[in-house]
Amino acid sequence: MPATNTATRAIDRLRPWDRLHGYGPVLGLVLLCIAGTLLNPEFATLDNALNVLTRTAFIGIIAVGMCFVIVSGGIDLSVGSMAALIAGSVIMLMNALAPRGWPPLAIVVTGMGFAVLLGAVFGLAHGLLITRGRIEPFIVTLGTLGIFRACLTYFADGGALTLDNALADAYSPVYYASLLGVPVPVWIFALVAGAGGLILNRTAYGRYVQAIGSNEQVARYAAVNVDRVKVLTYALLGVCVGVATLLYVPRLGSASPTTGLLWELEAIAAVIVGGTALRGGAGSIAGTVVGAVLLSVISNILNLTNIISVYLNAAVQGFVIIAVAFTQRRRP
Repeated sequence: MPATNTATRAIDRLRPWDRLHGYGPVLGLVLLCIAGTLLNPEFATLDNALNVLTRTAFIGIIAVGMCFVIVSGGIDLSVGSMAALIAGSVIMLMNALAPRGWPPLAIVVTGMGFAVLLGAVFGLAHGLLITRGRIEPFIVTLGTLGIFRACLTYFADGGALTLDNALADAYSPVYYASLLGVPVPVWIFALVAGAGGLILNRTAYGRYVQAIGSNEQVARYAAVNVDRVKVLTYALLGVCVGVATLLYVPRLGSASPTTGLLWELEAIAAVIVGGTALRGGAGSIAGTVVGAVLLSVISNILNLTNIISVYLNAAVQGFVIIAVAFTQRRRP
């Protein structure tokens, strides 16, 4: 009994820290916004806020899928290269359909569907290699990181794949149009995040993902089909990469070997900054969204001020990842 009381008191002492840790990303974002406003009044304008959210949409959508993977105890290092290959493949498909007399709108819709399908196929391949091939996720996705980007470089002959001008005009509203004054990518980001939150917290699949990340062996004993859940999780991430890519293509209308560079770093950073445990088992889509916005705000502040060079943005994100990981490691 005394041991039980001691354990209970220890848990009670930890609860305030857990609550503070849960609000940490939000507090950090608020402090960053205050600092950004003080450093440059332009930061607090509506146009700048919408610009930040629009730029966040690509990484944020991928981070939603990455959250599922990390909560399940996995990792995916290939999402940036995957996005690049999907973008290049979509552009090649759309350019190939243009001479066949298809209406531009039909070609655009086909390309968007192809982006999502291709992302799902790549994610499915990752899941099968990890579960059936019994290869560590780090190794699988490290390998495909090189494969995807090398394939795009080959298809582009070392240069860039560019979308036909007529198709680019038909496709541009997907990125540049607004609905009720809010850019389309922000709406899509909100829908993906909302759906992700419901799936993770309100469905049996979401509970299975968290159970596998907490203790995979116990989940197997509880009759959870671990392999199937893992495959679905990587496929879900692939779909998120496809959705992010179909929003990204009309922005520049091209894909090159540098497309999506370091997106994996930003997506993983958004997830762990949002409070998801690196060891898996616990995570939050809401926290991931806040983490993605927080990283975009850091980048935006660097662009609007001269504190440090914008070229050090990736370095700042790297320091953030290490700091958050260190904080998580010190947590009981």
